Amino acid sequence: MKREIFKGAFVLLFCLLANLVEAQTGAYSVKGVVVDSLSREGEPYATIRIYLKNEPKEPVKLAAADLDGKFEADLPSASEYILYITSIGKKTISRAFATTPAQKRVDLGTLYTSEDSEVLQGVEVVAQKPLVKAEIDKISYSIEDDPDSKTNTTLEMLRKVPLVTVDAEDNIQVNGSSNFKVHVNGKPNTLMSNNPKEVLRSLPASSIKSIEVITEPGAKYDAEGIGGILNIVTTEAKMEGYNVTLGANGGNQNAGAYAYGTVQVGKFTATGNYSYNRQYMPRGYGKSGREDYTSEEYKYLSGENTYKSDGGFQFGNIEASYEIDTLNLLTFSANVFGGSFDTDNDYSAEMRNAQRDLVYKYSTRSANTSSFGNVGVNLDYQHSMKRKGEYLTASYKFNNSPNNSDNDMTYLERENVPFELIDQRYDNDAHTAEHTLQLDYVNPLNEMHYVDAGAKYIFRNNSSDSKYFLEQPDGSFAQSNDMSSKFKQGQNILAAYIDYQLKWKKFGLKAGVRYEHTFMNVDYELQPERNFNAGFDDVVPAVNLSYMLGTTTSLRANYNMRINRPGIWYLNPFRDESDPTSVSYGNPNLDTEKSHNLGMTFSSFSAKFSLNATLSYMFINNGIERYSFMNNGVMESTYGNVSKTKQTRLSLWANWNPGNKTRISINASGSYADYKSDALASHNYGWQGNLFGNIQQTLPWKLRLSLYGGGSTPGVSLQGEGSSYHFYGIGLSRAFLKEDRLNISINTSNIFQKYQTYSSETLTDTFRSWSESKNPTRYFGISISWRFGELKAQVKKTARSINNDDVKAGGNSTGSNTGSGQSM
Repeated sequence: MKREIFKGAFVLLFCLLANLVEAQTGAYSVKGVVVDSLSREGEPYATIRIYLKNEPKEPVKLAAADLDGKFEADLPSASEYILYITSIGKKTISRAFATTPAQKRVDLGTLYTSEDSEVLQGVEVVAQKPLVKAEIDKISYSIEDDPDSKTNTTLEMLRKVPLVTVDAEDNIQVNGSSNFKVHVNGKPNTLMSNNPKEVLRSLPASSIKSIEVITEPGAKYDAEGIGGILNIVTTEAKMEGYNVTLGANGGNQNAGAYAYGTVQVGKFTATGNYSYNRQYMPRGYGKSGREDYTSEEYKYLSGENTYKSDGGFQFGNIEASYEIDTLNLLTFSANVFGGSFDTDNDYSAEMRNAQRDLVYKYSTRSANTSSFGNVGVNLDYQHSMKRKGEYLTASYKFNNSPNNSDNDMTYLERENVPFELIDQRYDNDAHTAEHTLQLDYVNPLNEMHYVDAGAKYIFRNNSSDSKYFLEQPDGSFAQSNDMSSKFKQGQNILAAYIDYQLKWKKFGLKAGVRYEHTFMNVDYELQPERNFNAGFDDVVPAVNLSYMLGTTTSLRANYNMRINRPGIWYLNPFRDESDPTSVSYGNPNLDTEKSHNLGMTFSSFSAKFSLNATLSYMFINNGIERYSFMNNGVMESTYGNVSKTKQTRLSLWANWNPGNKTRISINASGSYADYKSDALASHNYGWQGNLFGNIQQTLPWKLRLSLYGGGSTPGVSLQGEGSSYHFYGIGLSRAFLKEDRLNISINTSNIFQKYQTYSSETLTDTFRSWSESKNPTRYFGISISWRFGELKAQVKKTARSINNDDVKAGGNSTGSNTGSGQSM
């Protein structure tokens, strides 16, 4: 590796010196851009060979196109030349041209290439395309060019995407943060934002074209989301007629089926998919403990529990477009998501004093049902101007996300309990509904300068209705008004932004600013004296710089500020008192969280070896954190703007293709985090690292083998430490029928361990608590997908749409954390 690095540095130095000499003597050159004739997209990494017309044996110049198909090559002298352009599976392009002292620089313009059907017939193309592409504000991973996408889910493919981590329990982080936003085709998808792992687990990767990690969102995006934006770009069918893919999967922990299809009728095109998944988690086991430093009588609490859950959910979406004429386009999208999970939990607790003598004990049996869902509708109208790339887009979006839970709690085996234990149940209904209007204008002034601007209005309503019922002496249940709550928060958000982009030779600049004003009103129906109104102003800047070190190598730097408005589960004041020794609730007085982010990225991509390394620094002065404290022997947990957070992080993604049939990739990161809270007199800091690896091997008889694994050290939080984890797996798949229309895959993970143990610890000045859980992790399953039909049209998409990404998701105060994800 050192020899390769030295060799590359020597070649780079030689080229720089040669370019300097040629610049001083008046160099001759030729340039152009290679474009696919069907998709009209640049052909990346096309090989350029230039020969002297009268000496065609040896090329006088070798070069490669960049990611967009552009190339420029220096020539030794004035002469007549022949240029050849080759790319895998494409017809060879040849062009004759000449340079003279009067015309030293030749521009060949756009050169179109197309599929070479004669070459492809009877030939197996095994060369591997680069999977990753870096741009000034994002990194894209090509899912459709990865052979594992034929049978894997989108969640499984995420483990290969740079700057994304998926742990052993399928929790997702982007750029080291679980607070990120999810878009689909540039539009926010609230169902994925609130339930990312459930939805992406049910979404077939074969319906995905690429996944974009936007770590430096510009001013056009809503300012929310520390980790950035995960944009999922769906495939675009390009064949006349229709195209349908059917699939099913099953294993020892889940089963599901899906359908994905595209169809065209005249100027109308539509694509949609539907999936249903059922999960049945085998029984898990847990134990926990707590030491109260403030009490001698109620000193040590210990507990053990067993739990089992199962449930199902369905997901469907549709996108459609109608091309009114060449300048006017109308698009429509809708999605629906819903499901519920039932969990049974048996728990026993013992309290002991400082001398370890038993003070009291009890046990409980609970049955919990949590249901969740989302319904979203998006309508966009785009008017294109006569100038290429100039357009005006008007958009409307409606979204409604209910999240409800109910719980029945029965107390058993009570012994010397000093407080009253009454059988109870609660019904907690919460939802978020919003209407959004948006207007965007884009104007590429010329090849160097580009501006866009827009305005947006959001009306959002967060509400919860939490009812607590206690058992009466006659066995009936009556609502307790003291324990119940009814909460409503209204938000009116006005926003405007302007972005400017410059491309000059090898240098790129993207800068912008965004202004947001929020009107907020909060109402408590059962406690009207707590009602209040508030307003917030936020000015959010963003700057991104890039420099091309070579045709496939770049260096990027950025600064941006992001904000997080707390979602309904952070705000909901509902008190979950089902466990009398541990109470949790939200905080409706939370303020907007603001983070400042600095980063630098080095990228180098080629067909043989690719590398992306990012060094970032983030700090927050009013971070929203979940924290706990003791109150008369009861641990209470809630949220507050209590943390000053600093994090330095180095992320590395690398891909090596030692041969045409082998691909090896790693996705790793290391970070140092520092959490400090003056309000809680708490300070915690430490290192965390993770590493994920994947090997793909094409075997004889069209078999594909995939080996993967990964793990992480414990994570650090304000008051404690999370758990380490590891996982590993193997998959084997094969394609059948013409054009590989039938794919069958078998896979297994963690085959040598039935359970994996997860532990966490919380440490404060007043108490120490810990928990440990054993969850079943051994898995085996089979997946089948079948594709039929053909289609030549594609669902056209407006270049801009609504992206509501201003809400900090997750943080269910009842104990179940939803994911994060949404954006303008």
